[in-house]
Amino acid sequence: MGSYEEMKELYKDILANYIQTPNEQILYQGQKLSRKSLENEISPEDIVSMHKEVIEDIYPDVPDRLLHSLDFLLEVMISYGLAHREHQTLKNKQRELHSEIEVAANVQQTLLGTTIPEIPSIEIGAVSVPAKQMSGDYYHFVKDENNHLNIALADVIGKGIPAAMCMSMIKYAMESLPDSRKNPSYVLQNLNTVVEQNVDPSMFITMFYGDYNIESNSLTFASAGHEPGFYYDEKEDTFHDLEAKGLVLGVERNITYQQYIREVNVGDMIILLTDGVTECRNEEGFIEREDIIELIRKYMHLPTQELVDSIYRELERLQNFQLRDDFTLIVLKRLV
Repeated sequence: MGSYEEMKELYKDILANYIQTPNEQILYQGQKLSRKSLENEISPEDIVSMHKEVIEDIYPDVPDRLLHSLDFLLEVMISYGLAHREHQTLKNKQRELHSEIEVAANVQQTLLGTTIPEIPSIEIGAVSVPAKQMSGDYYHFVKDENNHLNIALADVIGKGIPAAMCMSMIKYAMESLPDSRKNPSYVLQNLNTVVEQNVDPSMFITMFYGDYNIESNSLTFASAGHEPGFYYDEKEDTFHDLEAKGLVLGVERNITYQQYIREVNVGDMIILLTDGVTECRNEEGFIEREDIIELIRKYMHLPTQELVDSIYRELERLQNFQLRDDFTLIVLKRLV
C-alpha cells in the first residue's frame, strides 16, 4: 500500500470505526497509519485534505460550515508544512555542521596539543578552555636538550574555524625555526612575516614568546601586542606587570621586537594569560587586574595546576558558566 487513494481508503475505515466505537485500539491504528504516511511522504496538508474528503464520503450532508473550517485548516497546514520542511532542512544542515566542527575541534586538539614538561626546579600549571568548540588561543611548551624551556602563548583576534586554522599555521611556522627558539625577538619577527603574508588582513594575532634558561633561572621574552602577564616576587611579596612592547602579528612587514630578560628567584612566579581572563565580567563590568592578583593570592598556597584550575572555576562561576572568550592561564613557579 502506498498510493494516496489506498491510504485514503484505509484512513476512511479507521476513522469510521473510531466514530462508531471510540477506543484506544483504533487510535493505535491511526498512529500506525501516520507512520505509513511518513514512509510514503504524505504531507500534513495532504492528511487534512484526505480527512475532509473522507468526512464528505461518510457524511454527504455535512454542514458547509464544518467543511469551511477544514478548508481553513488545510490552508494553515500548507503554510505549516512548508515552514516545517524548511525547518527540518536547516536542522539537518546544522547537525551536519555541528558534526564537522566537532571533528575539526578534535583535529585541532591533536595538532595543537602540548605536554607540560616535568622539570624538578619548576612547577607549571596550565588551563586553556575554548569559549566555543574551536579555540582561538594556543599555548605550547618545548624543553630542549640544552636545558631551555620555550613557552609560547598566542591569541587570535577572532573566533571559530578561521582562528583555529591560524593557530595551526602558527604552530607549524614555529616548528620551522628550531635553531632560533632561544631568541624570542627573532621568533616573533619571523612569525610576523608568516602571518602578514598568509592571514586575512582583518585577523590579527597577539603572542607572548619566552625562553626560560633552567640553569641560570632567567626568562628572556618578547611580546607581539599580547595581554601583559604578571611577575610575583616572593621575597618582596609583590606583583608586577610583565610588560613587553611590540606590535601584534600581521599588521606590518619588517617589524622588530624588543627582547627583555627577567631573573627568576626561588618562590617567584610567572603568570601568563590571554584576554579571556582579563575580560571576565562581574555585575559591575570587566574585572580589574587587581581582582586577578587577589585570586592568585587566594590560591597561591596550592600547587600551580590546582592554582590555575581554582582561578578558572571561580571566574567561570562569576560569568554564570558562560565564557565570552577563550580562556588560557599559565603559571610557572621556581621551586629551587
